[in-house]
Amino acid sequence: MDLMEYQAKELFAKHGVPVTLGKVVDTPDAARAAAEEIGGVVVVKAQVKAGGRGKAGGVKLAKTPDEAFSYASDILKLTIKDLPVRKLLIVPAATIEDEYYFSFLLDRSNRQYLTIASVAGGMEIEEVAHTNPDAVKQIGIDPGAGVDEAKAREIVEATGFPAEVAEQAVDFVQKLWTVFVEEDATLVEVNPLAKLSDGRLEALDGKVTLDDNAVEVRHPEDEQYVDTDSTDPLEAKAKEKGLNYVKLDGQVGIIGNGAGLVMSTLDVVAYAGEAHGNVKPANFLDIGGGANAQVMADGLDVILNDDQVKSVFVNVFGGITACDEVAKGIVGALGILGDEASKPLVVRLDGNNVDLGRQILRDANHPLVTIVETMDGGADKAAELANA
Repeated sequence: MDLMEYQAKELFAKHGVPVTLGKVVDTPDAARAAAEEIGGVVVVKAQVKAGGRGKAGGVKLAKTPDEAFSYASDILKLTIKDLPVRKLLIVPAATIEDEYYFSFLLDRSNRQYLTIASVAGGMEIEEVAHTNPDAVKQIGIDPGAGVDEAKAREIVEATGFPAEVAEQAVDFVQKLWTVFVEEDATLVEVNPLAKLSDGRLEALDGKVTLDDNAVEVRHPEDEQYVDTDSTDPLEAKAKEKGLNYVKLDGQVGIIGNGAGLVMSTLDVVAYAGEAHGNVKPANFLDIGGGANAQVMADGLDVILNDDQVKSVFVNVFGGITACDEVAKGIVGALGILGDEASKPLVVRLDGNNVDLGRQILRDANHPLVTIVETMDGGADKAAELANA
């Protein structure tokens, strides 16, 4: 779960990371009132889960409360990277002397944690990484050892923080590590980490991604950070039904069992779609091992309610759940959905009890179902039907 800037800053403050919280508002009048309360020059910042807010016009410097009102009026009309701006953060303007970049993240490929940091940070850190990669340091972290003071000093020295802020940086690194570990995050990022005119280090912006599994099990209080306004309604519906679903921008609905198989199916459908009007996968949906009638009905209910979907490809390899049970699930799901099932389904079954599963589908003889024997053939047929 990605957090907005103001939410990330709340977590930072909770663990002692130096930060200014500001005021969160959702109307121009509230922005003016916040600017009056803060006093002086303020920054009006769009709150969306996307980068590039400044370039999109979502960050403005307001010298007066009236300017804050005016900028807030304009920013609340923006859509940044397809995300409508519904909230603003009003913070006092900072006098910045220098800008750095710092992050902790999960390095899955090496089964460790990773620090990415640079003293040439700031808004254009991606350009720095491209043009001067030596200026961006990557330091691995042993999950068993974590980041103690000695490791923090190693990170600060390797990154090249100036001597006058080195001790502050060591403290900052340890506190940000506490945020990363205790909040079960997969990413914490500060850009910019600023050296202010008085010599203090402060996180002027923050990005945090929390592990959804930890939110559900270990941090139920973090449900407050769920952004229902920007959550896709189909994804919300799938979550209510306990489905592992992600909406994509395509026309072929995908149902499979096992994340690896579903990911492969997305690739095969995208390739097949090039020959059929360039249609693409419409979603990721992994039903796991429990492909009974209700699970299948829930999955189809979500996918068929996506107006972009023109056909559905069910691609299942029978293992613990045999193909005959999957076939019964499909037939039962179509019975449960009734007239709501109105788009063609291409079904490929393989593995345990495949012959019996295919026979069950043939016997049902449902007009919407086309049985195929291979994944490539199924992807091609589903793309063809979606294009038709």
